[in-house]
Amino acid sequence: MHQIIIFGPPGVGKGTQSELIAKSLNLFHFSTGEYLRKEIDGQSEIGLKAKHIVEKGALVPDDIMIEIVYKALKENLDGKSGFILDGFPRTYEQAVELDKIFTKMGIKGVEIVYIKTTEDEIVERLLKRGRIDDTEEIIRERLKVYDKETSRVLEYYENNKKIMEVNGLGEIEEINGKILKLLQN
Repeated sequence: MHQIIIFGPPGVGKGTQSELIAKSLNLFHFSTGEYLRKEIDGQSEIGLKAKHIVEKGALVPDDIMIEIVYKALKENLDGKSGFILDGFPRTYEQAVELDKIFTKMGIKGVEIVYIKTTEDEIVERLLKRGRIDDTEEIIRERLKVYDKETSRVLEYYENNKKIMEVNGLGEIEEINGKILKLLQN
């Protein structure tokens, strides 16, 4: 059974790798970014709140994200051999609260996969993606927010759990192979 948190800056390939890993290992894949985009497109209550925050390149508040992730895990683990969280946690507080959720649900042995690459590579990838919210200015702002907020999450996991680090440069299949190999050890 695999219980994975895939971690790294926006545009590093977490979503692509998460989908591939989830298919390979029969995991429940939960992408906070995908979930929020659906809520924004559907103009739900949470989507309308999140839209203004996301458009500025900021992070959705911790309490909202924690509630979303807990609900998703409770509702979607049946019949799966574990899960992969993509895009969560993004703040130190979310990491601490997520560990509390894992304790409450009896989840142990969570694996942390950290994908990293250069800022210029990330900007180039996100600009190619062509989303409305992917201008160079907004991308660089999101990377600043990531550096400020999410780097503390990396420190938290370095102190509390084993991190499997993967270079995010290269072909999708090559990176996926590296990750799957690490998960087998």
